Amino acid sequence: MSGPARQQCRDTSALLALAEQRLGAYLDGLAELVAIDSGSYSPDGVNRVADWTAARLAALGFATERIAVPPAHGHRSGDVVVARRSGSLPEADGGRRILLAAHLDTVFEDGTAAARPLRIDGALAHGPGASDDKGGLLAGLTALEVLDAVGLDGYAELVFLATPDEEIGSPASRSVTERTARGMHYALALECARENGDLVVARKGVADYVLTVSGRAAHAGVEPERGANAALAAARLVIALQALNGRLGDVTVNVGVIRAGHRANIVCPEAELRVEVRSATGAGLARGRAALEQVAARTRVPGTSVRVELLEVCPPMEDTPAARRILAHALAAGEQLGLVFGAAATGGVGDANLIAGAGVPVLDGLGPVGGADHTPQEWLDVTTVPARVALLAALIARLGDERTG
Repeated sequence: MSGPARQQCRDTSALLALAEQRLGAYLDGLAELVAIDSGSYSPDGVNRVADWTAARLAALGFATERIAVPPAHGHRSGDVVVARRSGSLPEADGGRRILLAAHLDTVFEDGTAAARPLRIDGALAHGPGASDDKGGLLAGLTALEVLDAVGLDGYAELVFLATPDEEIGSPASRSVTERTARGMHYALALECARENGDLVVARKGVADYVLTVSGRAAHAGVEPERGANAALAAARLVIALQALNGRLGDVTVNVGVIRAGHRANIVCPEAELRVEVRSATGAGLARGRAALEQVAARTRVPGTSVRVELLEVCPPMEDTPAARRILAHALAAGEQLGLVFGAAATGGVGDANLIAGAGVPVLDGLGPVGGADHTPQEWLDVTTVPARVALLAALIARLGDERTG
């Protein structure tokens, strides 16, 4: 990166002007993306968004790869897009490898795009996925165009990752995300900013459990005393598990699903509870598991037993000093752009959790400001697009050259 280009990294006015010039093209692209049904369980639609994204990245000089992932939980997913481009600054001279992460899927069923095409009402754009995450995906691509326009390539490597199943927990793409993240110095996740403009510096991790209660069947009318009611044991477990909330720091416990029995005239022989534990730290998830197992061991109906099985863990995106250093760069660039925002922690999870779990510092919420995700009222504030694109471009430039820090 030349001296003048490095100065433009510090002076964000040029980046903002270029982002403002691209607002019309951004909105045209957003309309194209929103017009594609790409629900997580609609792999053909997801792949149409992948086609669109890969073409844009190829036009920017990225070497793009499409990775087909195996079905997960009985469902076929679309492809993962991984695109790479080398910069002009070798790692030995302070160049850094930066990962940009977005997702291709939405929560909406096929037909939603036709029923609710992109609509702009004043400052707000409405449409399925306008905020989550087509607006953020497009902001990342636009920021790369802005960087190219001013010749800012002072980094070792940029990697753009777009996943097909983030909205259902990334079961198919998780291994690709973790593999791609390893070796990156920094990661910037392109979910949209919070409604108040804040970026996201931490996300809770999630551990999913199934508790199987085994009892003993008996005729409910003739000899109920010979039975051991698993449904009763499950009911007591629900009360005890929910009572853990507020007793373990930031750890939350939720019994989300209960299944028990088959017929009303049989003493229930088996029940199942699906339980979720969340915490902002790995230590908190461990405390939650220990507490859950203790409850399961002591909350019994005579003749019943409880088996605890861990199904899956999504690691927390922890609020670390390394993440705070990325935030400091963002705040400095934001000040030049006239943006005022803070750092938020959220209980929701995303691909940023998996990247953090691979040991990479992450900052999330780097798309434009949006809200009402997963609802028909979903919105994106189009007036925030230029400044947020410029912020992202400036942040990439700052992080890409360790000498700027």
